[in-house]
Amino acid sequence: MMLSKPLAFLKKDFLTEISYRFAFFLQFGGIFFSVVMFYFVSELIGDAPNVQRSLSEYGGNYFSFVLIGIAFSNFLAVGLGSFSSVIRSEQMIGTLEAMLVTPTRLPTVVLSSSQWSFAFTSLRVGVYLLLGGLFFGVNFGDANILPALVALVLTVIAFSSLGIISASFVMIFKRGDPIAWALSTSSTLIGGVYYPISILPDWLQSVSYFFPITYSLRAIRLSLLQGAGFDDVGGDLLALVVFSIITIPVSLVIFRYAVARAKKVGTLAYY
Repeated sequence: MMLSKPLAFLKKDFLTEISYRFAFFLQFGGIFFSVVMFYFVSELIGDAPNVQRSLSEYGGNYFSFVLIGIAFSNFLAVGLGSFSSVIRSEQMIGTLEAMLVTPTRLPTVVLSSSQWSFAFTSLRVGVYLLLGGLFFGVNFGDANILPALVALVLTVIAFSSLGIISASFVMIFKRGDPIAWALSTSSTLIGGVYYPISILPDWLQSVSYFFPITYSLRAIRLSLLQGAGFDDVGGDLLALVVFSIITIPVSLVIFRYAVARAKKVGTLAYY
């Protein structure tokens, strides 16, 4: 019974997504071309000594490093954007106000409305890793799956809390969301998505530790590429736990305020 509402949301979003079959499968074509592009970039970089030195912690191979970066950074994008995009969509088709006046609890509405995005992103990430392992020589033979899965769950939780804050801006201001833009660009720049943070200036390296993606990608890369266990990535997992404990209640409080304010001024259904 507890899962009936989340499952109903998931079914609705799944049916909506597959009704556009061409767009659905076209996304997987985009993954293939992205992987091929970064493979040739890695071939250009080659085995230069400075590259080997910067990536020695992860095995020294740039393509393996960047493959995991671009694959799992998808969770950053969906975490920051899914909640706000769902709210925007529900406003435009006129169903947001109807959902929020039902007995369904607000957290259920917020979380259930984006679960398809996270499920589909998990599938996309799996395709990235499958292509890398089967066709481009990425070695996952020593991968330690359990720490990587724990890091992934904590990553989704951490990014989701930021996405809920982002959605609050959409609820109040309708357009213009500085939270998603600032966090997305900053995380991509200094979070270690395309290059290790060790090449950044010292002061930027210090700033990068305030972003959850830094800990997330490090833990996942070490687990999948180097077979690292919980002892090796425990510090990164703990950082993600602390980040989530702080931001989740804060994000829900902010979102409740945004909904209450929109109801008060009568703009809940406006877009």
